[in-house]
Amino acid sequence: MDQTYDVIVIGAGPVGENAAGRAAATGLSVAVVEAELVGGECSYWACIPSKTLLHPGAARAAARATPGVADPGPLDAAAVLAWRDKATGEGDDTGQVEWLASAGIALVRGHGRLVGERKVEVTPALGSVDGGGTHLLHARCAVVVATGSAPVLPPVPGLGAANPWTSREATAAEAVPESLVVLGGGVVGCEMATAYSDLGARVTLLARSGLLTGAEPFAGEAVADALREAGVDVRLGSEVTEVSRPEVGGPVTVTVEDGRGTQQVTAAELLVATGRRPRTGEVGLDSVGLATDAPLRTDDSMVVQGVSRSAGGNPWLFACGDVTGRAPTTHQGKYEARVAGDVVAALYGPDDSSSRMPPPHARAWTRYAASADHVARTQVVFTRPQVASVGPTETEARDAGLPVRAVAYDLSAVAGASVTSPDYAGRAQILVDTEREVIVGATFVGPDASEMLHAATIAVVGEVPLGRLWHAVPAFPTVSEVWLRFAEEYGL
Repeated sequence: MDQTYDVIVIGAGPVGENAAGRAAATGLSVAVVEAELVGGECSYWACIPSKTLLHPGAARAAARATPGVADPGPLDAAAVLAWRDKATGEGDDTGQVEWLASAGIALVRGHGRLVGERKVEVTPALGSVDGGGTHLLHARCAVVVATGSAPVLPPVPGLGAANPWTSREATAAEAVPESLVVLGGGVVGCEMATAYSDLGARVTLLARSGLLTGAEPFAGEAVADALREAGVDVRLGSEVTEVSRPEVGGPVTVTVEDGRGTQQVTAAELLVATGRRPRTGEVGLDSVGLATDAPLRTDDSMVVQGVSRSAGGNPWLFACGDVTGRAPTTHQGKYEARVAGDVVAALYGPDDSSSRMPPPHARAWTRYAASADHVARTQVVFTRPQVASVGPTETEARDAGLPVRAVAYDLSAVAGASVTSPDYAGRAQILVDTEREVIVGATFVGPDASEMLHAATIAVVGEVPLGRLWHAVPAFPTVSEVWLRFAEEYGL
């Protein structure tokens, strides 16, 4: 069975949904191809379940830090896991499927792969109950690849045979293991070490260098200190040389080389959180002359580079989200998807009053010529303390030749912190381009730091002069009063 649509989106996670929705809103006919659950990794195995697992521990810590509030005691792990299941719809994507239908978007279940220009072959997913065989979809206008990323297992002897957890197993576990070894000091490793320690597991975290090495050094140091205080055995400078699990379902032993020599750590489960790779290997990129083992390189309109264009000169292949390797966060991927959907609509959408939404301006490409993911990438690590950042680190900014000055402030010295908890601890830092006197980056470390991030993001994206920010008076007493302190420290 062959079918034709204006736009075909491969991948129905949040990124694919956004691209499809933007294009469909202009009246283009759109189909999304998905082999698993509509809603993707974020909804069922990443953002939503991980943050649901983390929140109870954060709430308990806040209660313990507040004078006059009784210690709530240990977490009810079974209740937390049940809440996680409810938050993820218990693996049922009916609601997401209904949204697609309400937006006029067709859902095609199965694995989608390119088999030439504007052609997508769909094969049934393993265990599919929908029936039907392989069929071909034709795109009149564009194909958008939004297939995300997958965990990477390092080449450690015995690791694959030990059946380790990846982020999927960690966020979907049916019970809390008595003990857990976490391999990797990035976002997933630090967040899951926090969550499982809160839930009662004995956790050992092994990292080759420091924690959160992509953030400002003080952020990783603060998280390491907090994890240790929570009882996590944090071992930095650790190189895993071998993994062994003699019995299926039995304990796993990890051999580690560090400054103290060779050691072994045994636990009930092992979580490998050492990075992810773009899902490009099975998308059929070779059929259009692209490499199958690398991120899809795009311009700032999310047009895939290195692909021949049609006779009319318009591009037809787009990509957004983790598959591009640009910024591996859901919110940034959704932003890129909106860009892709708008550009597709600008190029191919109907330009008349009968469409459900007026098409974007013809200068859409110009509008996105300086995509925010180059200058204001945001990230939040929901550890305790939280780490929230936008833009480059100080080292990255200087390496890029920016004339920056770092302005830091102890958040515990702000009046809003003192009314929150007598033990409030945190630090905030902005990076000021001293030639233009605008903020190019910021990092907040502390309780609920995520809620302070968007003000900095607006300042960075809007290139708001410090002289104007000085007039943006923060309310008293809030932790956001740190913005006044930043101005004072800078010398305004």
